[in-house]
Formats: sequence, structure tokens, C-alpha cells
Amino acid sequence: MKRINDHVSVSPQISPEDVKAIKAQGFVAIINNRPDGESPDQPDGAAIEAAAHEAGLSYHFIPLGREGVSSDMIEKTKEVLEGSTGPVFCFCRSGTRSTTLWALSQAGKAPANEIISAAAHAGYDLSHLAGHLSQK
Repeated sequence: MKRINDHVSVSPQISPEDVKAIKAQGFVAIINNRPDGESPDQPDGAAIEAAAHEAGLSYHFIPLGREGVSSDMIEKTKEVLEGSTGPVFCFCRSGTRSTTLWALSQAGKAPANEIISAAAHAGYDLSHLAGHLSQK
């Protein structure tokens, strides 16, 4: 898990068994940014969702696949982040897609260089998004 800021952390793929530990770390919501079926060893999103609900966490499925980022994905991410009462845990295959959606959801709310810096401190280079992050 890599912390972007006090409100958002990202991670590579998780399993249903990881959800209790995520809850124990104080997270209140999980965002799954990985489409089901990308890899044969990937747990089904429904199983992670069931574990999240059992643990008392909200669960949001905002898959980012080959078709790329849409404005709807960015808006849904923004809604989850703004509507959560505590830290949000996001995951995909490596954490890159989750970090990208987080960053794009922050465009216009924070300077592009601050968004890029926060991502870089977590190990993700989003400098190629500078132009997009400078827009609302």
C-alpha cells in the first residue's frame, strides 16, 4: 500500500482476505479500479465487495480498462472521495490506474505540481498528466 495523502492510499490487487486488515488500518471505503477478468489469478470483484460489506466498508467499482479514462470515472472517483467520512483505499493491478483517477479527480482543486508531487512521493510518475491536471 502506498499513501498518496491523509485521505487516499493506493495498492496493487487485493484479495477478499485483505479487507479486514484494510478496515483495521482505518479505511472507510474501497475503490476497485480493476476490471474483472483481466488476469486468471485475479479475485472476482464481487468477492471483494462482499468482504468489504461484511467488514462495514463501502465499496465502489470504477473499472479503468483498455478504453481509457472517461469523465464519468473521474466524477465517480471525486464523489466517493468527497463523500467519504475517512480514508479511502483504492486498488488496481499495480496502483497506477488508481493514482491516475485520484489525480484527475483533483484537477482544479489543487495545483498540478502538488498533485504530481504527491503521486511521485508514492512512487507514481504522473508528470505526463500536467496539462490535464491544470484544467478543471
